[in-house]
Amino acid sequence: MTATETPRIGVYVCHCGINIASRVNVKEVVEFARGLPHVVVASEYKYLCSDPGQELIRADMKEHNLNRIVVASCSPLMHESTFRRVTAEGGQNEFLFQMANIREHVSWVTEDEGEATSKSKALVAGAVRRVAFHEPLTREKVPVNPNVLVVGGGIAGIQAALTMADAGKKVYLVEREPTIGGHMAKFDKTFPTLDCSACILTPKMSMVKSHPNIEMMTLSEVAEVHGYVGNFKVKVKKNPRYIKEDLCVGCLECIESCVYKEAKFPDEYNLGLGKRKPVYIPFPQATPQVVLVDPETCLYLKKGKCKQTCLEACDRKAIDFEQKEEISELDVGAIILATGFKAFDPTNRLPQYGYGFYPEVYTSLEIERLLNSAGPTSGELTTKSGQVPQTVGIVHCVGSRDKKTNVWCSRVCCMYSLKLAHLIEERTGAHVYNFYIDMRTPGKGYEEFYERLLQEGMRPVRGRVAAITDWAMTPEEEGKLVIRVEDTMIGVVRRIPVDMAVLSVGLEPQPDAKEVRRRFNISCSPEGWFLERHPKLAPVSTFTDGVFLAGACQGPKDIPDSVAQAGAAAAEALALIDRGYVEMEPNTAWIEEELCSGCKSCSGQCPYNAIGFDDEKARAMINEALCKGCGTCVATCPSGAARQKLFLDKQIYEEIRGVLSYV
Repeated sequence: MTATETPRIGVYVCHCGINIASRVNVKEVVEFARGLPHVVVASEYKYLCSDPGQELIRADMKEHNLNRIVVASCSPLMHESTFRRVTAEGGQNEFLFQMANIREHVSWVTEDEGEATSKSKALVAGAVRRVAFHEPLTREKVPVNPNVLVVGGGIAGIQAALTMADAGKKVYLVEREPTIGGHMAKFDKTFPTLDCSACILTPKMSMVKSHPNIEMMTLSEVAEVHGYVGNFKVKVKKNPRYIKEDLCVGCLECIESCVYKEAKFPDEYNLGLGKRKPVYIPFPQATPQVVLVDPETCLYLKKGKCKQTCLEACDRKAIDFEQKEEISELDVGAIILATGFKAFDPTNRLPQYGYGFYPEVYTSLEIERLLNSAGPTSGELTTKSGQVPQTVGIVHCVGSRDKKTNVWCSRVCCMYSLKLAHLIEERTGAHVYNFYIDMRTPGKGYEEFYERLLQEGMRPVRGRVAAITDWAMTPEEEGKLVIRVEDTMIGVVRRIPVDMAVLSVGLEPQPDAKEVRRRFNISCSPEGWFLERHPKLAPVSTFTDGVFLAGACQGPKDIPDSVAQAGAAAAEALALIDRGYVEMEPNTAWIEEELCSGCKSCSGQCPYNAIGFDDEKARAMINEALCKGCGTCVATCPSGAARQKLFLDKQIYEEIRGVLSYV
């Protein structure tokens, strides 16, 4: 088609079932479209995105020699790519197409049918006038770097890394903790099968360490990300371990010889329930099996005064107190974020539960460590006085389903509370109460697990716990914690004395989630979870091409769902890499040099760092490979030198004229 060829436009209006047709008089909109300039044919169909709907457009293009297509239906985010493809299959450039959103912009937000129909006509009129000024565009192909970066070494990151490494890809696995494994490494057993968590996880951790295609980078964080899909340049900051990893064999002699004869510092891995020395290994199955030195507690690193007995004990000379922070630069084609979650801290946000005040009130993760045979008590669960608890209360939804804390359901709390009830009863013989709002057991085998717990004698109490106190009102409450709750099943307020209380804390986004999302140029939901491109059609993709999500960084989920999503993210990354190239969107911006004054207003506004500056010409310049066509620079430029394909002034003005001509 030439620039002088007369537009021959086809207009197609979708019913979208009743999504559009329940508010918009589709037939009236079609009749209106037939009278618009250059419109050769106008039709309607119940579902234009279906195969028959697409075939209708292709057939009309051939029969009526159409060279422009307008589809009035749902959001372009949903199906613009679908109808662009149909336009191309009909023999025209895919960008000689325009979409009018009469679902989200009209039918879903307009009550009156007459008003909805009028708004639909205005949007169709604008689209018809605009598409007449569209020009053919071509997509550039950019080669893809075959390497992949996985950020986060929990079960989701491990699964994604292994999947891609097994496919022959080079994988960089970055984890900020001294060992991979994440939260799952802290669990004793997993629901509903009660499999040993370590038995499932540690073989995978070992596979990551020994896999020839995986470079594991612990105590490391991503510092900077530049580039674009297929060609990301990433800077990774590695914090000093003060141990030469290639020399350390994990003999632990340095720990034994440390001048601190007794462990006296809170052990982070055991949530402060145990103690460790300044030189330590997080847990026996840590990967890598390498010790590290804590600079905050090591006498030599803090004060420069120490006998350095650890140096003498290490015959491999693996200890290096001179280690400094290192920066590595990686080139990768795709990135998978699997940064996980943070457990809710009830200390100050829910003081009525007494956490941090009463020593017998624990969080669920603390109980996991106490029940774990590798934990600080070797799996023995006792009160602070050393007695085996006879009654235990487990409080559900702490930090979940509550407008004062977090409104969302954390999805895993009911099931892990049931698991803890089983483990506590099994280890101590205690009577266990589960205080719940609603019992949610939606997974495979979950309801059966709940029935099993009922048969074992677990005592469910339906109602939100009001408070946990030590105020005794009866002799049987003396020396006990008292859980006050309204039992909604019998309609009375109960006071239940227990020896120990467990708070089933919910899942929250990581504290630095917003900082991380800015670094990778992705979006967050209002709650702080990383936002997927589409909740149903693209649940692992993000709005930044080449960056994918896996695990609980995207929202609360259990281990099976995290593993499944990690596999999906790996599949998306592999599909991107194995194609060998990416097609860049052509609606990029460019600079009209004769209009550019060199003010640099645009460069500071570009969120993709796509705008540079030519010092010789004193003009801005745009790297089309980095440009995402967001239009920020075009809107910012005071001289009008920044222009954008598919959003030229004449196209936008014509669309406005079309809308206003009907209104």
